[in-house]
Amino acid sequence: MEPVRTCVGCRRREPRSALLRVVAVEGALVPDAAARLPGRGSWVHPTSECVDQAVQRRAFTRALRLTTGPDASAVRAFVSTEPAAPTAE
Repeated sequence: MEPVRTCVGCRRREPRSALLRVVAVEGALVPDAAARLPGRGSWVHPTSECVDQAVQRRAFTRALRLTTGPDASAVRAFVSTEPAAPTAE
């Protein structure tokens, strides 16, 4: 059975393979598609809607325990180039 994670953007629970892991490196968010980077991670659907929602709600700041709002440009660029993943509804 695959682990289940919660998207920090829309708060829906999905299998880990349907979400993108995001870590903070020196104040910037970094997409971790292989889920191998060290440190605390947060999970988000690989869609611009969920990433924007998470930034607006300051969910990345809380989930990653940051003191300032992170730069999400790398994650936004990553999800805009990725093909849309099918979601189970």
